[in-house]
Order: sequence, then C-alpha cells, then structure tokens
Amino acid sequence: MDYRLLGNSGAAVSSLTLGTMTFGSEADEPTSRTILDAFVEAGGTFIDTADVYSGNESERIIGRWLADHPTEAQQVVIATKGRFPQGDGPNDVGLSRRHLTRALDASLERLGVDYIDLYQMHAWDALTPIEETLRFLDDAVSAGKIGAYGFSNYLGYQITKAVYEAKANHWAPPVTLQPQYNLLVRDIEHEIVPACLDANIGLLPWSPLAGGWLSGKYQRDQAPTGATRLGENPKRGMEAWEARNADERTWAVLGAVGAAADAHGTSYSQVALAWLLAQPAVTSVILGARTVEQLQDNLASADLVLTPEELTALSEASTPRIDDYPYGTAGVAQRDRKLTGGR
Repeated sequence: MDYRLLGNSGAAVSSLTLGTMTFGSEADEPTSRTILDAFVEAGGTFIDTADVYSGNESERIIGRWLADHPTEAQQVVIATKGRFPQGDGPNDVGLSRRHLTRALDASLERLGVDYIDLYQMHAWDALTPIEETLRFLDDAVSAGKIGAYGFSNYLGYQITKAVYEAKANHWAPPVTLQPQYNLLVRDIEHEIVPACLDANIGLLPWSPLAGGWLSGKYQRDQAPTGATRLGENPKRGMEAWEARNADERTWAVLGAVGAAADAHGTSYSQVALAWLLAQPAVTSVILGARTVEQLQDNLASADLVLTPEELTALSEASTPRIDDYPYGTAGVAQRDRKLTGGR
C-alpha cells in the first residue's frame, strides 16, 4: 500500500481508508476488532468514523481498540465527523460553535484520545454562518484538539466559499472533502472535483463500490436477495435496484469492469477501486467492509495497476450524463482540461 499526503496538509495516510460505519451494527465488536487488526497489518493507517455511526458505538469500539493497541495507536490517523443530532434539543445539531464544541469533546472522550487528526463537517448547515463554523475549527486546531479539518457532502460553491473565507481571515484551511464517488456516480466531476483541485483539497471517496453494484454481485433482471444491503432492502436510496437495473449505463460499466477483472485475474471490486485510486485529487478511498474477507479482497486493489487502455475504457463506459447548458460540449471540454492540468 502506498501513502499520500492528506490534501494540503503534511500528514501522510494510506491510499485506502478503513470506513467504520458498519462497526456496532452490521459488524459486532469482535468482528470490528478483527477488521481493524487486518487493516493495520496490511499497512493501512487511516481510520474514518463519525459520531452518528451506530449511535456512537463505532467511535467507542475504535476507542477500546486504540486503548488495547498503544503501538498501533501511535501510527494510525483518526478521522471522525460532527454535524448530525446528538440529542433532542434545538442546539444538539448543526455546525454552530455551541453544538460542535460539545460534539468534538464527546468524540474525543469516546475515542479515548486528546487529539483527532481530521475533524470533518458531515454536511452543510444553511442556518449557521460559515464564519462561525470556520472560526471554531481554527480555534480547535490552535487548541490542539484537532490536527486539520475537512468536509463531507459539500457542493462546489460551498467548498470554494469556505476556502476563501478561511484565507481572508487567516484561519486554518480545509484539507479534505468526503463525497460519494465511484464509476456509477461521477457527477462530482462537473464542479466539485475542479473546486478541490483548485484548493489542493484531497478527496476521500465514500461508497466506492456503489453499494455493492461494482462488486459484480448483481445480475441483470435478477432482484437481489439474502445477506446483502440491497437484498435486505432493494429500495435502498440511490442504490435502488430497480433504477440501476433498468439503466443500460450500469451494465456497460459492469462490462468494462468485468473485462479488466478477467484480464488481471482479479475481482470486480479491485478494478473499481483501482480506477478510483487513479483519479485526480483522490487522496484515499474509504473501504466499508462488513467482514474480514471483504476487506482483504478490497485491500488487494492497492497493488493493482490498470493499463492506460483499461482506465480509458472504464472512464468512457462510465462517462457522466450531461444534458445541456452549462455542462454541454464547451463545459465538458473545460472540465477535462482542468482535470488534466491543461488550459
């Protein structure tokens, strides 16, 4: 596994991140600990969680594992998030100084640490002035409670606004963005990726396998059943089986993934992850494993090098749809020049 700088910070992290949303829910504590052990043994150093994962239990499990592994605790980089409800009161949610002060302290306590490497705003808060949020984050950096901060699920203009508000006030800048990004969901390339490249913000993609679609487990016109996320809930959000099954683009992408997997003798998942690791601005890809076997298969993507021809075939099959202005022919050409460093 290789290591990359965390956005515009000086911290180095593994190119694959262990996502822990499953900890305490889909993966019990013994399984979660085994997954943590396997990830670190493979050279992984970046662990991502959030205060709302499994009702705070994900952070608690990680905290107990850190306490039992003091040597590893010195090497791993911990990221968590705040923003969503931590109580029933009107101030128990959002990106206000009041809520974030309590949320950050609670995360520090659950994780059993006095310092969080990366503190992320889980989503935009339209009610709180961005200056209030950024000043809190700058104070948290100065106080030694966090090393850096980032965002999750922000739009392009929101990222740019935050970057320039921080610069104008001489506050610590954001270093990362955590968006949904994969071969089936590439719309962030229109504005969000260019905004991050412009500010040297590193991408930490979540759902890199599109809810399991890019693992190759689903077949055309065969509704999933059994112990998979879609089998348990076929109408699951943006991963709804009916919509993706009816979309010819889905099967064109899976065909390209399958061709590369056959050529290398690897799994579909490894190909999808390797493509994502090769994209501009990507710092580290978040793996969400429910079992050690899933994790080990995904970790192998770190050693898979796709050929330029395979990368092109995958990109062409998955090209995001663009209907009209301002993302027509001229807009696409301008975006592609930005992604490749041209003018």
